[in-house]
Amino acid sequence: MSDTEVISIIMAAGRGSRMKEYKGNKTLLPLVPGSSYFEGRKPILRHILKNLPAGPKAIVVNHCKRDVMAATSNMDLNYCEQTVLNGTGGAILATESFLGMQSCPHVIITMGDVPFVKPETYRLLVEQLKQNDLVILGFRPIDKKQYGVLEIESGRVKKITEWKYWKDYPSEKQQQLNVCNSGIYAVTTQALRKYLPVMAIRPEIVYKEINGKQIAIEEYFITDLIEYMVQDGRIAGYFEAGDETETMGIDDKDSLIKAQQIFKTLSD
Repeated sequence: MSDTEVISIIMAAGRGSRMKEYKGNKTLLPLVPGSSYFEGRKPILRHILKNLPAGPKAIVVNHCKRDVMAATSNMDLNYCEQTVLNGTGGAILATESFLGMQSCPHVIITMGDVPFVKPETYRLLVEQLKQNDLVILGFRPIDKKQYGVLEIESGRVKKITEWKYWKDYPSEKQQQLNVCNSGIYAVTTQALRKYLPVMAIRPEIVYKEINGKQIAIEEYFITDLIEYMVQDGRIAGYFEAGDETETMGIDDKDSLIKAQQIFKTLSD
């Protein structure tokens, strides 16, 4: 399989609210700091794009979209606007027209703030699609914190369970759930196209505080899309990253500083 046969979708629409001192799009934060941790060279997003397979790529944009487009304008990309920030599933729904124009059989879905996934890991993730309709990139952290976990049975993923649910499991069951969800996936194009309309008509109602008021909004989640596939008998597998660092996301200033230190070590 050639890596030109793989579509890549990069989610880069969010505001990154935990990066308190930074108002821009966090996917453009530097891996090489300059005058401050927030200014410098080697934007996270460009590093991710460099490591992805060579096939067609789409970036899902919203927050500071002009900055994202300007920073990647010379990379032969497609841009899909997520007009409403309505979850990870909403981001993928925004790519529906783009997916309809592609003939590649495989899709990688990744986040725009996870820079250290290796090209080989992406390749091996897609290789697993020979036996699966969808494959989740998992990892085994020292501390599961509040990560979603994979519930696995006979080598297949039955569901992804978020922390707010598994935290109430008996301790014995919690200890058995060792593989966490990185939020990075490979899926066959055929399966993704089939299940996007299914997800589109099943939003979740989520309450968020906006201007001091609790507002009910509709959101969509990739984990729900996986659940629909499994319920229909589709096969969801998983592939484990080599180490926890590979799947680290850059959510706040501390994780940005850590990522800059890791990048310096890798570059030396």
